[in-house]
Amino acid sequence: MERQATAVQTALRDLPSVDRLLRAPGGDELVAGFGRGLATEALRAALDGARAALRDGGLDEAPSDTDLVAIGREWVEELLAPTLRPVINATGIIVHTNLGRAPLSEAALAAVAAVSSGYSTLEYDADEGRRGSRAVHVERLLTRLTGAEAALVVNNNAAAVLLMLSALCRDAEVIISRGQLVEIGGGFRIPDVLAQSGARLVEVGTTNRTHLRDYAAAISERTAAILVVHTSNYRIVGFTAQPEMAELAALARERGLRLLFDQGSGALLDVSAHGLAPEPTVGDGLRAGADVVAFSGDKLLGGPQAGILVGRAEAIALLARHPLARAVRADKMALAALTATLGHYLAGQPERVPVWRMIARPLDEIAAEAEAWAARLGGASGRRSWPGSRASAAAACPARRCRRDW
Repeated sequence: MERQATAVQTALRDLPSVDRLLRAPGGDELVAGFGRGLATEALRAALDGARAALRDGGLDEAPSDTDLVAIGREWVEELLAPTLRPVINATGIIVHTNLGRAPLSEAALAAVAAVSSGYSTLEYDADEGRRGSRAVHVERLLTRLTGAEAALVVNNNAAAVLLMLSALCRDAEVIISRGQLVEIGGGFRIPDVLAQSGARLVEVGTTNRTHLRDYAAAISERTAAILVVHTSNYRIVGFTAQPEMAELAALARERGLRLLFDQGSGALLDVSAHGLAPEPTVGDGLRAGADVVAFSGDKLLGGPQAGILVGRAEAIALLARHPLARAVRADKMALAALTATLGHYLAGQPERVPVWRMIARPLDEIAAEAEAWAARLGGASGRRSWPGSRASAAAACPARRCRRDW
């Protein structure tokens, strides 16, 4: 036992210094590739792992300088390896929240690259030679597509709803049907957003049935708006009732209230033409009389993550002037991608939007591709360790096999 302890102490003394490893073959390349500070940290981690392995009996002798430098390189490469990376979506869900929602069109990708590789007119009016507004880049396209008087873009639809309620309903009551108190992915709940905005929630009706008279009876001198939320992620079927949007709009106008619509999905097209269940479009809400409609840019619209607000000019102006608008504004990349995506709709070419191309794809084509993939993957028997891969490199070096979570 004493002899074994002596051998361990000898092996520990044989470990090189960090400075020696920095000068060893490959050490200078580590510094050149990742900087001296990160290279030093990586080599210290490699030495700490070797010490732990020697003390635990996982190693009989000190690793070579070459192996320690290689472990250091692997450590820093794993540290810097992106966790946001491309995947194959084989779930059958086209607009998958966990997998990044809508893939962008080639034109949208090109637009993002164009404004990201240099400077742009994000907030500069080149014609007037003075500061401009980032809102103008997509407003004219959105108003033309939807028929709205004005439009505003923020970073996602949750922010759009929060801004809408904060600017228009703070310290006042907002009436909503109990059947529309939705929760979407990530724990986003309409009641919580209402509370955060400073508005007071007034629930009416029941889970399955809410009538126009329920809304009318709940209106008081403290009421600012009626909120309609599209329940896009679930359905209540059977013995149900909800007033039509136009009925609510008429009631809101009669009582001097605003009608706000969280449409959510961003559908600009009639989805039933592609065999999907009927979905209210943005235009439907506006034509029915909604003062403001909020929706996503990265769902059925098929663009980048964005929250879009369209509606009456007076209401949108209040949103744009609210202090929260700056905190949730969209960046240049989102605006560029959204502009390109909206251009496909205006040109009458929604098939250029990948989401709609996938939705419209014939089932026999999908089946044929699935069968082809199944044939290609049929011989796969799990993960392999190819020569030169990290797995094979770890197998070749005992110090790698014994390292901890450094």
